[in-house]
Amino acid sequence: MTQRPADRLGLDDLMGFVRAHGDGVLTTLGPQGEPQAAYLSLATTDRGELVLDARATSRTVTNVRRDARAAVVVGGPDGVTLQAEGLAEVVHGAERGRCADAYRTAFPQFAGSLLDPAIAVVRVRLTWARLGDYRTAAPVVREARLPW
Repeated sequence: MTQRPADRLGLDDLMGFVRAHGDGVLTTLGPQGEPQAAYLSLATTDRGELVLDARATSRTVTNVRRDARAAVVVGGPDGVTLQAEGLAEVVHGAERGRCADAYRTAFPQFAGSLLDPAIAVVRVRLTWARLGDYRTAAPVVREARLPW
């Protein structure tokens, strides 16, 4: 794999990749520490936070409320993958509004669900991300420790 210092993953690259794909797998930790994955629609804020919505009673939201550690994978079928780790939280108040706006912009078809009190908005603040392009014999990998 090739990784040069100039290949550091940038905020714009991360946001562009997530916005182009719009979905991925979020893994949280279950009650006994076991990984639990969910395929979800994912948006990003201008700060590079990932945003999703889920039923407040879902295991994803239950897990996030108990243990904030999360991992995300976006992409893959075309040979380019974003792998990321961070801390997830259910947001409220002004932060919920800001994150919901990013989600609504990405997915206007889901705007109505954000008005439902049974739907939680979850934000993942990334602490590490790696964008790997495996379409060539010498893969190119760019990585970042966050915050930016």
